[in-house]
Amino acid sequence: MSSKDARIAMFCRILLCCVLLLTIKSSVQAQDTLHITLQDAEKQFLEKNLQLLAEKYNVSIAQAEIIQAKLYNNPNLTLSGNLYNPDRKKFFDVSNQYGQYEVGIQQLISLAGKRNKQVQLARTDASMAENAFFDLLRTLRFTLRSNFYQAYYLQNSMKAYEEQISSLAKMDATYKDLQQKGLVTLKDAVRLRSLLYSLRADRTSMQNQLNDLQSEIQLLLQNNHAWFVLDMPEDAITGIPEIRQTSLQSLVDSAYANRQDLQLAQNNLRYNQQNYNLQKAMAVPDLTLGANFDKRGSFVDNATFLNVGIDLPFFNRNQVNIKAARYSMDQTKLLVQQQTQAVENEVQTAYAKAINTDKMLETVDPEFRGQFEQLLQAITDNFLKKNISLLELTDFYDSYKENMLQLNQLQNARMQAIETLNFAVGKTLFNNK
Repeated sequence: MSSKDARIAMFCRILLCCVLLLTIKSSVQAQDTLHITLQDAEKQFLEKNLQLLAEKYNVSIAQAEIIQAKLYNNPNLTLSGNLYNPDRKKFFDVSNQYGQYEVGIQQLISLAGKRNKQVQLARTDASMAENAFFDLLRTLRFTLRSNFYQAYYLQNSMKAYEEQISSLAKMDATYKDLQQKGLVTLKDAVRLRSLLYSLRADRTSMQNQLNDLQSEIQLLLQNNHAWFVLDMPEDAITGIPEIRQTSLQSLVDSAYANRQDLQLAQNNLRYNQQNYNLQKAMAVPDLTLGANFDKRGSFVDNATFLNVGIDLPFFNRNQVNIKAARYSMDQTKLLVQQQTQAVENEVQTAYAKAINTDKMLETVDPEFRGQFEQLLQAITDNFLKKNISLLELTDFYDSYKENMLQLNQLQNARMQAIETLNFAVGKTLFNNK
């Protein structure tokens, strides 16, 4: 490829980036802009998230099943009457003098505590539904907070780019006039413009990442008609206590007490144990009690009978269901052990990452950002006064861009590590006040 073709290809790529940037800006302007803090976002999430609201119905359904399990079996009433009396040639003859009818009532009585065991199962199932709901809440809340911090620091990085782009755009316009007058070389003008296009392309890439995060936040908050500008107090990072001040074992113990997925596994084991007891109880036949009245179809008129019935467990003693329930119970014991180890491992890993990010940020001077921004303005002014060369200017701009990006990435990494630790523990222990 010739140098001319390479320049044309580069120009086309730059033009495409500019078009994409304009398209994104126009789509953003079509939406309302809403400033929102993390606390406000969490409030809207709890009130409007459809997935969370739908999961809450499972809790209500499971609680209704408890009431159903407490209900007794209905009695059974039977009526039998004469269809046709050939002696009197009369249909439906159930009269007291000549007719015939029978009345019977039966009640099934559950033995071996089956009803109470079914109620215990229903209560445990309701607890599992609550565990599933709160675990979903933990997961979605972590997604919201993680996306919020990531989007916030992307916005900060884009602001740094905007400052550079604004300064370079002014210098580019100036250099274009100077180059037309022959006061600067084409090489310097093109190099300055190339840096400007490069920054705009990087900013467009960041905007695309931010759009993806905004889309997820909109879905979590059920608001597709607002473009969120994320606000965070100045002490959002400095107000969070150091992770190393809390011992690892205390965090593990807190996770054992608060992790809803672990409690779900434990309740699942309890459910299988209760089901095993129920299946053993099902081997005991239920008793049927009843009474019958026969008008004149028995050995005497107006005969009354007491009925007692029970299945004889010769063949089916529910032995297969008992064995299956025992296997399920043994299997769930292993799953609880596995889940317990997974929780401990997640806390240990998140704890180590959080401490590492804390140590990393301790090496950064809190005044570094402000000093670098002041230096950027000073460098720009000195370049316009021709006190420094174009090469020095572009080198400083590259350094400024990389350092601002790294600083925002470090701060985001710490917040992500803290949120991951909160997620692993199952409770927001580390948060800015």
